[in-house]
Amino acid sequence: MLTVNVELGERGYPIVIGAGLLGDQGLAARIGQEVLRQGKIVIVTNDVVAPLYLEKAEAFFADRDCASIVLNDGEAHKTLAAVDTIYDFLLSNKYDRHTTLVALGGGVVGDITGFAAATYLRGIDFVQIPTTLLAQVDSSVGGKTGVNHRLGKNMIGAFYQPRCVIADTDVLSTLPAREIRAGLAEVTKYGLIRDASFFHWLGDHAAQLVSGDPVLMAEVIQTCCRIKAEVVAEDERESGVRALLNLGHTFGHAIETATGYGTWLHGETVAMGTVMAADLSARIGWIDPEDARLIRRILEQNFGMTVVPPADITIERYLDLMASDKKTEQGKLRFILLNAIGQGAIASDIEPGQLVATLEAADRLCE
Repeated sequence: MLTVNVELGERGYPIVIGAGLLGDQGLAARIGQEVLRQGKIVIVTNDVVAPLYLEKAEAFFADRDCASIVLNDGEAHKTLAAVDTIYDFLLSNKYDRHTTLVALGGGVVGDITGFAAATYLRGIDFVQIPTTLLAQVDSSVGGKTGVNHRLGKNMIGAFYQPRCVIADTDVLSTLPAREIRAGLAEVTKYGLIRDASFFHWLGDHAAQLVSGDPVLMAEVIQTCCRIKAEVVAEDERESGVRALLNLGHTFGHAIETATGYGTWLHGETVAMGTVMAADLSARIGWIDPEDARLIRRILEQNFGMTVVPPADITIERYLDLMASDKKTEQGKLRFILLNAIGQGAIASDIEPGQLVATLEAADRLCE
């Protein structure tokens, strides 16, 4: 069992990582005594995860009054309507401020549950039990919660930290290969923005990671959570360095919105967006073109990901969607780019022609 702490004073919390955690009654007792309020538990999950892990999660909280809500699976259901389903259940059953919500699922379930917790009775506790690689290394940590809007991804939400994160690596064994690859796109981001040696290590161990090697996966999850915990502790509400965690996301979110939520997995569009960001970084002279080619090669060849974005998104559509990105300030687009592999940077003065050149070259990026 590994523990990474997010140091946020009174809002700080542990991320517990290891195999078999959902069956560890010692851990359950410790969390119940040291972390949670002495109130009721409501587990929020979806119709894919529930048959696999809901019974285990209920057994983990066996000493509490425990109920569950099962939502529809998928990014298309990351909406205010899903949050309203949670409100309806909580209000009709008269749950009070001592209630703890438990997010059992991937990033969609975590974001929805966190937003419901942030807003029900003006704030109740919640716990993250992420069941995808992407959620274990990224979305369950840091307190970003929210839902999508038809005009933009994650545009409605709140910063609201969980009480703890329980990352049971055993659950990764039931993930489809596509989900593992999508999670590895977010993993790669951490190396690119903060740790060059980690990025190269990922490339060297790609085959074992794609196959889900449990020992290496635990090491990867710990490294990513450590990096994210450091960044969040420094900049909880994304006024500065935390924006670097959005490498590839400005392009990626535009692709998700343009193609319809759920067409592509979030990590898949992050992979596309990361290659686009690397291409733009090379065009403006921040990184060597060979480094941009290496980034594409590791994502595409080593991890087997699609890195060419859909051909039917027009440049005008990209620009319109990116203008609504949360990182836009006073009408000016901000991009997360690379000064070098391992050194992310914020750019807000990109020449329009350079951006358009990257968008026009979508089918031949980093060549």
